[in-house]
Amino acid sequence: MDIQNIKNRFGIIGNSPALNYALEVAAQVANTDLTVLISGESGVGKEVFSQIIHSLSSRKHNPFIAVNCGAIPEGTIDSELFGHEKGSFTGAADARKGYFETVNGGTIFLDEIGELPLGTQARLLRVLESGEFIRVGSSKVQKTDVRVIAASNKDLLQLVQTGKFREDLYYRLSTVPIRVPALHDRPEDIHLLFRKFAADFANKYRTAPVQLDEEAKNLLINYPWPGNVRELKNIAEQISVLSQDKQISSTTLNRFLQPYSNNRMPVLAHTNGTTHDFSNEREILYKLFFDMKKDVTELKRMFLEVLQNPNMVAQSQAFINELKESDSYRMKSHEALQSAQPVSVSPITIGSIQPAVQASQPVIINNDIQDHVEVEESLNIMDKEKELIIKALKKHKSKRKDAALDLGISERTLYRKLKEYDIEE
Repeated sequence: MDIQNIKNRFGIIGNSPALNYALEVAAQVANTDLTVLISGESGVGKEVFSQIIHSLSSRKHNPFIAVNCGAIPEGTIDSELFGHEKGSFTGAADARKGYFETVNGGTIFLDEIGELPLGTQARLLRVLESGEFIRVGSSKVQKTDVRVIAASNKDLLQLVQTGKFREDLYYRLSTVPIRVPALHDRPEDIHLLFRKFAADFANKYRTAPVQLDEEAKNLLINYPWPGNVRELKNIAEQISVLSQDKQISSTTLNRFLQPYSNNRMPVLAHTNGTTHDFSNEREILYKLFFDMKKDVTELKRMFLEVLQNPNMVAQSQAFINELKESDSYRMKSHEALQSAQPVSVSPITIGSIQPAVQASQPVIINNDIQDHVEVEESLNIMDKEKELIIKALKKHKSKRKDAALDLGISERTLYRKLKEYDIEE
């Protein structure tokens, strides 16, 4: 049959090369008994292609049934496809024929075949290879003559690599693969489809058909259409019913289009006084990393504020002296001095401390300090921060406001640090 006749018969709109090629393959393979695997995104019309293949085949006068494998519970899908015997499981009051038995001589369309359990996949493979199946709870082998057309919106090869789909079944199904293009891959057809849908809904609701101006057409074509033809049809119906003005501008059209992003990063829940249940480990890890980065950034800011505040230099001097007495500092200083190149550094007095000191550079305070302190992005500095907070509280006799002012942080931040470090005032 001619491709245009197929389009007219099944209401297919579009002239993109990818769509025409898919229709040509469907027409050529229809009059055979080869198994066909139809792939494509959700909403592109894969079931229409299965109907085309069945209608153009020698089985067109025999039964055709479409089965959504993802909509049948795992515990009952074997019974649905292959039938069961009376008493084979709880609730099996009578024997029942499965689809492969009732559709004998016809065509069965297995949509979302990637959702099939592995056990059911093994049963299906046997049907495809030998035409044999066994009812649930029976030992009798039965024969069937059914043509199988499968479809999936997932990458079955990727499922094979992850062990969720049988490799032998994949190659048995994909005897003839047909790829139905997504709507964003056929931009020349988008406006044609919209006009067709708008005319249909205008006739249905007895109103004038809506029309798009040039800017609205460009917006319609450049929209990514994650829901494909199904989404475009819904948008056309919404505009036909809800828009008072039948001449649609880009501003009006934009109100009906859904925000869409390709970003697949996990979204962290906001804590508004309630406890959130993080359902997967990735979200927990992202939250942990963000919290750690925030704490390290705040520690660096606090340390720089201490250096820039002349009132805190004395405390900084004490901090450096205590750090110098530790064994870990002596080891690091010894290693640093052996590897460092000679550098001429001007002494820094209390009155000339510059605010532009970088946290990653050596800091020298007064002439009598010949060594240098390396401020590293390490959680060990938290111990020193705790000591500074305790000293500030002792200095100001546990007055939080004065201690926070002396430390160069807000009183709220100080309160949080007291909780965090479990410091008793």
